[in-house]
Amino acid sequence: MCLKFRNKYMSKVIISVKDLVKNYGSFQAVKGISFDVNEGEIFGLLGPNGAGKSTTLEIIETLRSKSAGEVWVNGFNLDKDPNSIKQVIGVQLQTSGFYPGLNLVELIELFAGLYNRKIIARDLLKMVNLEDKAKSKFKDLSGGQKQRFSIATTLINEPRIIFLDEPTTGLDPQARRNLWDLIQSIRAKGTTVIITTHYMDEAEVLCDRIAIIDAGKIIALATPDKLIDDLVATGFERPKEVKKANLEDVFIHLTGHALRDEK
Repeated sequence: MCLKFRNKYMSKVIISVKDLVKNYGSFQAVKGISFDVNEGEIFGLLGPNGAGKSTTLEIIETLRSKSAGEVWVNGFNLDKDPNSIKQVIGVQLQTSGFYPGLNLVELIELFAGLYNRKIIARDLLKMVNLEDKAKSKFKDLSGGQKQRFSIATTLINEPRIIFLDEPTTGLDPQARRNLWDLIQSIRAKGTTVIITTHYMDEAEVLCDRIAIIDAGKIIALATPDKLIDDLVATGFERPKEVKKANLEDVFIHLTGHALRDEK
């Protein structure tokens, strides 16, 4: 497992959100939130269902309109230049976004055509360890393979930033950790990653910084270590002694890191 690291890019702000508001009639889903994302980091936006995190990301991704505030992405203003923002981001597609009759190479070539890009599909599949599945249909892949392919589609236009919405939900522990390695390898190439997840261990391992949003407001923003240290400083103690490993570690140790059904 790769460790989190700081790199030369992370002092530059690549996404800036200022006083963002989203109203649905009289209901305010996002209540004037502000945060920055640094270039080259993995940034987690966490919160319970209905907290406003998906709405926030969809606004940044140009998929949803905002009611007030400012959003800047890679130097482009959302109000003035949304098309330029679309050119520098990659958004994880859901299963419904893939034509069932096409194999993986054909799907990549289709999306590359939409981006007006020339790409060697097998090279992209090799990056996500799916080269041997080139002629397979998406529906025939395992859960982990589907998620890896979904992430591969975010890289077709060589984006500066990718958005991953709960990418490991429903995966077994081995597939989940394999996906962690893939996400870290993408970041190692200089790509900024914005991720949502309901798995706190995942956020702790992957994210350089985390924003926790609840009821439309950011209630905490810091590194995972800082958030944990701040909680401990309040006198908080776990009711059970923390062990050096957990049951997930046991499972992976006994069954092996190489996925039998993922290769």
